[in-house]
Amino acid sequence: MNKKVLKTCEYDKIINMLVEEADSPLGKDKAARLRPSSDIGEITAMQAETSHALNRIFHNGALYFNGLTDIRPFLTPLEKGGTLGISELLRVSALLACAKRATDYDAKEEGKDFLSGRFEGINPLPDIYREINRCIISEDEISDDASGALKSIRRQIKTTNDKIREQLTKEVNAAGDKLRDSIITMRNGRYCLPVRQEYKSAVPGMIHDQSSTGSTFFIEPMAIVKLNNDLAELAIKEKEEIDKILAAISALCAPEAETLERNVILLAELDFIFAKGKLSKKMQASEPNFSENYIEIKKGRHPLIPRDKVVPIDVTLGRDYKLLIVTGPNTGGKTVSLKTVGLFTLMGQAGLHIPAFDGSHLCVFEEVYADIGDEQSIEQSLSTFSSHMSNTVYILNRANKRTLALFDELGAGTDPVEGAALAISILDNLLNRGVTAMSTTHYSELKEYALRTKNVENASCEFDVEKMQPTYKLIIGVPGKSNAFTISRKLGLSKDIIDHAKGLVNEDARSFEDVIANLDKTRKELEIERQKAANYRDNIERQKKNLEAKNERIDNARERILKKANDEANEILQKAKDFADESIRKYNKWMNSAGPDMSVMEAERAALRAELDKTETKSAGISSGKKPKKAAENLAIGDVVMVHSMGIKGTVSTLPNSKGNLFVQMGIMRSEVNISDLEFLEDETKMKTKEKNKERSEMGKLRMSKSMSVTSSINLIGKTVDEAIPLLDKYLDDAYLAKLSQVTIIHGVGTGALRNAVQAHCRKQKNIATYRLGEYGEGGYGVTIVEFK
Repeated sequence: MNKKVLKTCEYDKIINMLVEEADSPLGKDKAARLRPSSDIGEITAMQAETSHALNRIFHNGALYFNGLTDIRPFLTPLEKGGTLGISELLRVSALLACAKRATDYDAKEEGKDFLSGRFEGINPLPDIYREINRCIISEDEISDDASGALKSIRRQIKTTNDKIREQLTKEVNAAGDKLRDSIITMRNGRYCLPVRQEYKSAVPGMIHDQSSTGSTFFIEPMAIVKLNNDLAELAIKEKEEIDKILAAISALCAPEAETLERNVILLAELDFIFAKGKLSKKMQASEPNFSENYIEIKKGRHPLIPRDKVVPIDVTLGRDYKLLIVTGPNTGGKTVSLKTVGLFTLMGQAGLHIPAFDGSHLCVFEEVYADIGDEQSIEQSLSTFSSHMSNTVYILNRANKRTLALFDELGAGTDPVEGAALAISILDNLLNRGVTAMSTTHYSELKEYALRTKNVENASCEFDVEKMQPTYKLIIGVPGKSNAFTISRKLGLSKDIIDHAKGLVNEDARSFEDVIANLDKTRKELEIERQKAANYRDNIERQKKNLEAKNERIDNARERILKKANDEANEILQKAKDFADESIRKYNKWMNSAGPDMSVMEAERAALRAELDKTETKSAGISSGKKPKKAAENLAIGDVVMVHSMGIKGTVSTLPNSKGNLFVQMGIMRSEVNISDLEFLEDETKMKTKEKNKERSEMGKLRMSKSMSVTSSINLIGKTVDEAIPLLDKYLDDAYLAKLSQVTIIHGVGTGALRNAVQAHCRKQKNIATYRLGEYGEGGYGVTIVEFK
């Protein structure tokens, strides 16, 4: 892809944004060198990488590559038996730490994706990582535990230093006024005393240095010469032992040089790929589709315009027409639309997502050419027209069916008649050669050209005449209207001047502008009607769903009621049958006896009759669909009722209105019903009231009990975090129930682990208003003061 179009369409600024998202120098370098491809296979693979990185970011968060550096330059000497220094080994350790983070991150992913192969190729070499961290503390320090010999040498060094300081203290005390200061100094790596010039012969020893004035000599006392010599020898031994340790670690790394190099390459690639994913998330972008050979951008937003200011545009090109001519006023967004198409094409072919809706299509082009902006050159004596025409000639000489050509104000900068004719001729040439092109213009002739020419389409950037500002909305299929007269009138230009200007415009031009104006008016009216129809359709669909849901609830309730009624009817009939059978058995028994008691038989008959009447009444009530219920006229908020149409119990939320309608809360559902559909459940209402009163009473007792027993502080000193947090949690609950406004948590200073755990726990409590460390007089950093809401 030519470098000029990358700058013209501001692709380089997108690359700068991508570089910012990468973590490592290697990842940033790969991002900076990203260029569009024209190979559909490569493009598809790059897009898949970005999409799968974005998916992982959404599911598991971002993966960071801090610590990744290029260690490959010193891997070759390592393979040949060389020894790595401390800083080089620390860079190896940082690389392996990054590799460990990557493999742990990949372990969270369920299944395989386009990035799995790279993750599986990473080896964090845990043994080497542990050995480096065991032996090396920092750039300037090797651990005492790196080897037994090193530990022994450093113990001897400490002992020798202690002896030297002890002897020097004696020497200082003995020297008295002979010393310039009672301070021990180092010269040439040896301990010395600052002796006055006049006493240099009085202090036996070796002179190592002299002050600039000559008044002070730095003398190593003879008593510590041997100790200093011992110390110097120990320092040499320490360095030799450190060299051995570094050589041993290097020897451990040498066989894994190839693995280390592979880790560098794979992690750098992943850093770059995840940078693409993070940029996609930041821009709220989506993967474009390249399966069709045309451009269709849905609600595309130019990524360099702030999100709260950019106006999304819809653009199609290359499917029903090959050329798109965009017209409209200045500052109306024509150039932005042109750059958006060019930039999205470059981004998509570089494997980057585009800030547009899902389902957007892009076409693969071998080259993108753009003539955008004013490139007037004083040095080359080129006018604006000459500059644009030079670019146009360059494009015409190279354009083919596999290129996208973008022209801003084609033919502008010269006589309008000649410029329009040239523009039409250039577009005709591109059209005949099958080139996909997009151009902006002010010329009416190009609008007419698009209307009468096959495979050419008009588009316009809308302008709100009433508000005197562009809407930046791109409308395909409608040419832009010249608003010069209308805008001039709004700005206060005299009506006489405007009328005279209209008279100077030929009849054909006026007619064409009137046609465009009528088209624009009709389009706006159709847009309003379409929006109304869409709103009506949405409303009807919503009402239909609500009605279907309501009917389903009613059907379900009816089925439950009928089933319950049938069960009750069967139960009543069964009881009546059992009662009648029992009565018949009694009659048979009495008839077989010597003398039946008629009064007893009459009483039994009356009881049977009463039972049958009772059964008949209940059966009639069930068969008619009516259920005995208590009156619900005098309902109060909080009463428990049965909603018979739904077969659900609920609680009264509001009092009935003039029509008898009220709201009832049924679980998570709150619905408006009529009072005639309700049955007051007196027993359940009383039970509910009783439980509430009991709960209030018990809560009051609990608070009173707590307030009597809870102190205003808790001492956690000596507890581990695991022991302290459960105790703290219970204490905070008790203190809150006791209505204490402020409490003190005593945790001590120590390492700070308990203090951090206490404050982390306080941060999670919803009933805590604030918490802070104690001030002077309250316990300082050893306590945390908590205030409840």
